[in-house]
Amino acid sequence: MEERQALIAFGALSQETRLRILRMLVVAGPDGMAAGAVAERAEVSASNVSFHLKELERAGLASARRDSRSIIYTAEFEALSGLIRFLMEDCCSARPEICMPVARAAACCAAEQPPA
Repeated sequence: MEERQALIAFGALSQETRLRILRMLVVAGPDGMAAGAVAERAEVSASNVSFHLKELERAGLASARRDSRSIIYTAEFEALSGLIRFLMEDCCSARPEICMPVARAAACCAAEQPPA
């Protein structure tokens, strides 16, 4: 991930409602969530959630697809992985023990996910 894209992603995530929405989408997994369900769970109006979802889309952290009359939003897991890799690129400074707890936690979480 390029620094410019990382800055856009961090900017989108620096807002409380958007961070909460993205975390909901991550939990929802590849099936995603309908915009109305996101609004209900986030306890914000439909217009407000629409604004936040568009910002997450613009940052490349979420995507939308139409399913009948609903718009389903999903987290962009590859972009999230890229953001994490961006943060971790220089973290170890030739000392892998610094990053090992994060790597173990990521591997543990990946192992818990059902196959797509």
